[in-house]
Amino acid sequence: MDAKFIRVAAAVWSMIALTCANCVQAGTKAELLECRKIWDKAPHNAFTDLAYFKRKWICVFREGNGHVSPDGAVRVIESRDGKEWVSAALIKDELGDLRDPKVMIAPGNKLMVVAAIALPQPNSAKHWSVVSFSDDGDDWSKPLPAGEPNIWIWRAVWEKGNCYGLGYATDGKEFVRLYESKDGKQFVTLVPELLNNRNKEGEPNESGLVFLPDRSAVCLVRRDGQPGTGLLGTVRPPYRDWEWKDLGFKIGGPQIIRLPDGRLIAGARLYDGGARTSVLSVNATDGKAEEILKLPSGGDTSYPGLVWQDGVLWVSYYSSHEGKTAIYLAKVRLR
Repeated sequence: MDAKFIRVAAAVWSMIALTCANCVQAGTKAELLECRKIWDKAPHNAFTDLAYFKRKWICVFREGNGHVSPDGAVRVIESRDGKEWVSAALIKDELGDLRDPKVMIAPGNKLMVVAAIALPQPNSAKHWSVVSFSDDGDDWSKPLPAGEPNIWIWRAVWEKGNCYGLGYATDGKEFVRLYESKDGKQFVTLVPELLNNRNKEGEPNESGLVFLPDRSAVCLVRRDGQPGTGLLGTVRPPYRDWEWKDLGFKIGGPQIIRLPDGRLIAGARLYDGGARTSVLSVNATDGKAEEILKLPSGGDTSYPGLVWQDGVLWVSYYSSHEGKTAIYLAKVRLR
């Protein structure tokens, strides 16, 4: 088959996939079915992620004495019904503050957590990303270094047997880098700089990444500085030539997933009118996102984990709207 025809067909299929996703996006309504506090045992409980694994819920988050403190560790809790939760593990690293874990199901039906160590200063680096693996959610491997020093692999996603991670520079260089891994341990640079502040693209950092059926990808990126508005990026394999659109508002701790019917749903902290954690409907073609539900939240809040299970959106997040920073779980119906 002619190579040019294949390229054109791939581009058309990608456009159709995005268009179909956005056709059903219009008019999405969200209803909060329930919301409950599921953990608050540490002085500070924050930065969550969520997975449904081997018929049980797994929630990971950082716990410590404060928002930033040298004793940070990753607490793993689990539940069969999403109501009663017990501690399954505590992942520590003697090198420093272990922060902002993300959990995913890796090949071989294993759980994988990617996080970052904030190293005590002075040191040769500020941060180093690490990964840990588990067969059951209870016993975890010792955290292994991943990627490069001073580039925080914020989130990793498995797609067709490969793991893709977006990392951002933490040493003042202000860029986002795309990594690829075959095993979730050794990460190699795929795109050195997706975004960088030298091109007046703000200070890109935290991200959410999702793949579509045609293997194209959609990414949400937080920016600080000027401009401080979020970005939405789209790309087709081999994931090198990204197109970015400005959301027009600030986001924090973004995550994005694709529902079985094609809709793109995100979770993030919004700032206008007061900090809150919200669910958003995302239109990748137009580069737009719309808040469809404010979750019970406020103050120190955000970093949601999203899972679609049995026709319901499950959202883990943290918030201090009731005083102490605690972990919450919401169930949302999307119409």
